[in-house]
Amino acid sequence: MKQRPQSGTNFPRPQAVLGNLPQFAALCLAMVMVLPALAQSPAPAAPVVLDRVVAVVNRHAILASDVDEEIRLAVLDPGRAGLGVLTPQIALEQLISRSLIQQQIHEEDEQAADPSPADVETRMAEIRREIPACVRQNCASEAGWKAFLSAHDLTEQRVQNYLRYRLQILRFIELRFRQGIRISPQEIETYYRETLLPQYGPGDAFPTLDTVAPRIQEILLQRQVNVLFDDWLKNLREQGNVEVLDPALEVPDTKTGGGASQ
Repeated sequence: MKQRPQSGTNFPRPQAVLGNLPQFAALCLAMVMVLPALAQSPAPAAPVVLDRVVAVVNRHAILASDVDEEIRLAVLDPGRAGLGVLTPQIALEQLISRSLIQQQIHEEDEQAADPSPADVETRMAEIRREIPACVRQNCASEAGWKAFLSAHDLTEQRVQNYLRYRLQILRFIELRFRQGIRISPQEIETYYRETLLPQYGPGDAFPTLDTVAPRIQEILLQRQVNVLFDDWLKNLREQGNVEVLDPALEVPDTKTGGGASQ
């Protein structure tokens, strides 16, 4: 009598299973203890949004962090004297205007408008000596300057970049719009006494008219230049592709003025 071929699967004998019963029971117990722990483990955290695009200017993205930084950097803008806190909406408008102007600078003659490192360092020194917020924290000293940057969540490199952008835009505007504009000594003195001096508190060491006259002249020139190039900037915006992606940052009856002071 022929034996039936054995199947390819070899089942363990009952005696073998029973012989390993303690080990089998221990394995089952371990699984029972682990499964509840897995079931109670927290679900993966939702992705954290580190930044987001709030506007696009001719395919150039403006981020939410750019708006936040623009608000922090407003403390260095002497032209904002008496204008109050910079809102996110106005900060975005300034960034849009600056982006449009910088794109135009790149198309025309970027090298002609680009300031030298010495120009940037000179402006940095002026900021540290003369801006009221800096005077109060003694920014002329290294310790005071570091404390000022830390208080406003800024870095020296970011301030240098910001000042370089400002100087670049101002030089471009000067080449394109500034010819023929004249600021009288009387206008400079009026700004000094009625706008600049009231920014200093009692006991603050304030600069003399002679030391700040060039910067006051620059501010007043910027204001007059704004009148000349507002239409130009408006046309630049209409011809370009500007899209604000965050409705909360849109400004009703959007105005593009103020780009010159950037």
